[in-house]
Amino acid sequence: MKLHSFHIPVMGIGFTIDTPLKVSHLGIDSVISLVDDILLEKLRKMYCDTFEIPYNEITESIEDFRAKRITSYLNLMNDLAEKKFNQLKNITTECSNELRQYFNILPDTSALKQRFKNLSFNDFNGIKDLIEANLSMGSIDVNIMTKVDKENYQKKEKLSSKYNDAHAALRGYANSDLSSSVILSAGMNPRLYSYMEEFEDFYPNENGEIKKKIVLKVSDYRSALIQGKFLAKKGLWVSEYRIESGLNCGGHAFATDGYLLGPILAQFRDQKEELISEIHKIITEVLSRKNRHVPQSPLPVKITAQGGVGTAEEHQFLLEHYKVDSVGWGTPFLLVPEATTVDNNTLDKLVKAKEDDLYLSDISPLGIPFNSLKGNTKDQEKLSLVEKNRPGSSCPKKYVALNKEFTEKGICTASRQYQHIKIKELDKKELSPEDYQKEFDQIIQKSCTCVGLGTSALLKYNLDTKVEGEGVSICPGPNMAYFSKIMSLKEITSHIYGESDEVARADRPNMFIKELNIYIDYLKDKLEETKNSINNKQKKYLSVFVKNLKEGVSYYENIFGSIKIAFESSKSQILSDLNNSKTTLNQINSEIDDL
Repeated sequence: MKLHSFHIPVMGIGFTIDTPLKVSHLGIDSVISLVDDILLEKLRKMYCDTFEIPYNEITESIEDFRAKRITSYLNLMNDLAEKKFNQLKNITTECSNELRQYFNILPDTSALKQRFKNLSFNDFNGIKDLIEANLSMGSIDVNIMTKVDKENYQKKEKLSSKYNDAHAALRGYANSDLSSSVILSAGMNPRLYSYMEEFEDFYPNENGEIKKKIVLKVSDYRSALIQGKFLAKKGLWVSEYRIESGLNCGGHAFATDGYLLGPILAQFRDQKEELISEIHKIITEVLSRKNRHVPQSPLPVKITAQGGVGTAEEHQFLLEHYKVDSVGWGTPFLLVPEATTVDNNTLDKLVKAKEDDLYLSDISPLGIPFNSLKGNTKDQEKLSLVEKNRPGSSCPKKYVALNKEFTEKGICTASRQYQHIKIKELDKKELSPEDYQKEFDQIIQKSCTCVGLGTSALLKYNLDTKVEGEGVSICPGPNMAYFSKIMSLKEITSHIYGESDEVARADRPNMFIKELNIYIDYLKDKLEETKNSINNKQKKYLSVFVKNLKEGVSYYENIFGSIKIAFESSKSQILSDLNNSKTTLNQINSEIDDL
């Protein structure tokens, strides 16, 4: 039974790397990134030392080392979290602090919390019965970025695709003891999805239970339907569609063509039953053909949402108006050391961050817009290498070495090797100083994020950073500007559930308005980029983008104009903001027409 209406999504590579060990015993779901097996192995050693557990290193000389490292780390997290949970429940003479905290962070509206409060602290049998029947652990979920699926080699010989990075990560998870979910993000990877067929834990058993559930992180309904059907044709059920705002989120930002979160959530709400029945029909035929257990009725499907939520009112609105099953609170949790792993220097930068310090960058080697923080130490490190006339990273981990522009074996666009070749190519172009500088800046702005996003954990735990260096990349969403203090777990949960409002700025814009404004800024940048040499295809793209945004604005005007209870105090401001946005969009539309 799920006692919380929020979850902690994956953040970066290292910021939620051990979050389940901090919050799972308290009933909170969270997600571990499986990008960096080197980091996972370092943390496994650290935790084995801390808890006096025998540690056998999994070196790169061991066959299938990446998958084995991932399995071993996940099993360790699972074992340690279960131990903490069992200790919490094991009351003898008094309630432990952990048990009190478990109930303390539940919403005040929780019937279970009230029942616990009403029991006498001497009534051990009553407390024992209550906790045995009602307490559950938070899920220890994992995230795989499907496109981060680098091919691997052994002695210059390319290994089969099952040893690719995302494939090995999937196998590492599939072979673990966990009963949880794998969150697949960054779009569809048909080969990886097909590979999932090989693992028993992804199929329903005779009771319709799935040990390892599939969650798709999507930014629109169409994508959910296409991917859900593709997996159903393999006999695989998608248990959750996790909808994330295209731009008002942390980390990589997968912009839609101007479709906004509200209308997208409304479509999922209104067409959920249709989605389930279409996919159920496909999967029953496939499972029957495979001689597997066929669920007679559709299996459960959750719809969850995340990206930019920052107040209890917004949280409640998503649950009630859009009927979502859970709301992801990411960015604010970076300021909660009890839940996430962020080094002190970076924490200080996050606390001080204002709107202008948080920006949508082009630093990701994946070529996808990436939410970042100005002045992060990884960018400072990058600029100092440029000043020394040695741009680019030494690329110690190579997780995003995917570019094959100059080499048969992929290299990373943030690497010294790639940038050296690319600058030599640029030198031959005989461009004007202005054009040369523009292209040069585009080459050198790529940052070694696959290292930078994990280094914070190493610094936090005083682990060796000889290979990685000390530069930290940090990827908060724009929402970070409205949270300006380090918080306890109790403070953030009280904020989420509307029991106190001391941790966020009162002047924050509504989450839907914030997303709309980010999309308008994004559109303006796209217009600026293409102004001088626009073709018909680009013009059509911009026009469709404006049209979709305008439809989104009309949708919000209708919603906020008609709702009676929610957003009472901010409704007039929201409607005024929408009106201003409409004016801006009309101006942009005229500019596009004149091109």
